[in-house]
Amino acid sequence: MEKNDKRVIRSWAFFDWANSAYNLVITSTIFPAYYTIITTTKENGDQVMFFGHRFTNTALSNYALSVAYLVMVLLMPLLSSVADYRGNKKAFMKFFTYLGGLACIGLYFFKLETLEFGIICFVVAAMGYIGGIVFNNSYLPEIATPEEQDRVSAKGYAYGYIGSVILQIICFIFVLKPELFGITDASFPARLSFLLVGIWWIVFAQIPFRALPSGGRNHNAISRSKVTSGFQELKKVWKQLQKINFLKRYLLAFFFYSMGVQTIMLAAAGFGEKTLHLGTSKLIAVILIIQLVAIAGAMLMSYFARRIGNIHVLIWVVLIWIVACFCAYFISNEFQFYSLAIVVGLIMGGIQSLSRSTYSKYLPAETPDTASFFSFYDVTEKLAIVIGLFSFAFIEEVTGSMRNSIIALASFFVIGLIFLLFLRRTEPEVNENCQ
Repeated sequence: MEKNDKRVIRSWAFFDWANSAYNLVITSTIFPAYYTIITTTKENGDQVMFFGHRFTNTALSNYALSVAYLVMVLLMPLLSSVADYRGNKKAFMKFFTYLGGLACIGLYFFKLETLEFGIICFVVAAMGYIGGIVFNNSYLPEIATPEEQDRVSAKGYAYGYIGSVILQIICFIFVLKPELFGITDASFPARLSFLLVGIWWIVFAQIPFRALPSGGRNHNAISRSKVTSGFQELKKVWKQLQKINFLKRYLLAFFFYSMGVQTIMLAAAGFGEKTLHLGTSKLIAVILIIQLVAIAGAMLMSYFARRIGNIHVLIWVVLIWIVACFCAYFISNEFQFYSLAIVVGLIMGGIQSLSRSTYSKYLPAETPDTASFFSFYDVTEKLAIVIGLFSFAFIEEVTGSMRNSIIALASFFVIGLIFLLFLRRTEPEVNENCQ
């Protein structure tokens, strides 16, 4: 397939458009606010019973997410190996898209009395999102040349932010003005939003499904050794990375700062609702600000990366994240939260986009199995999320405060920054195997 084809790149970016609605509505705005409200009662406060065990409500949702990511960490090496062997990674993209979309539709039935069902759908939706992202990321080096990958990656995130904001505004109208539609059930607007996310996700994913190549199909039977070779593939990738010191060290930095970035993104809405009592409408407004600013952030970081190099930009972005964590510890009102949201928006889009393209552009040019390499990248990120979310939830349960959890996240950023500083003078030319 010819690289840098505008039609293919645009179609690839629509996958971010499709699934980012999940990320915004389910993990960032309406679901966290809805979940916190319905699980906070006069009788039990913020404590809930889940299959006979008592949890702090927000800690339970963070534990649930960490379980989803842990399961996918274990599954993705196996599935990526099968995808490489069969040449059918698009089929896996479709499977996880439909899995996640249908789980979001299932959240329409989530109320306090169906807590267990709702948490299960929440976990399955996260698994669908994670799985789809893995195989979508693996297309990047196939559709774009190294010098274009920063721009293409940023375009994907920009499409994601725009698409998710459009659906968020639609949901926002139902949540804020239910009377316009004759809605009397207070829980219906939020549950309708979850339904719309599932439909949006599945429908718009058809655009990349039609345009992206399916790969060379191998219809030979899959033996047990092929299915169980996923972790051997990761081991093989790790051995290859031993010969590329720059990329290996970069992944260590990425692992630690991702603990902070991803956990903050997943837990920010719960913090705003539970600690600052923003309410659904204000929380949605804040997250919309973050999404819009993040579009500019992704493009801005791509521009600076071309001028001073990816690693130097990442160093500055991680420094800002550290400052943001300490600011979050002390904020006490919504205006401070709004100000911090603008800063987080700028660095959120930038660090995600630049992290993905940095890994992609420094892969060896002769690498044939990009799915395995991106499986390794995603396993690294997902393990970071598991540790980050579990730490965040555990510290909140032990100390009774999310603020203490945020300070713990700052330490992850500091470790990531140290590794990045070691790399600042060794950034190689694109696809040069730095020894």
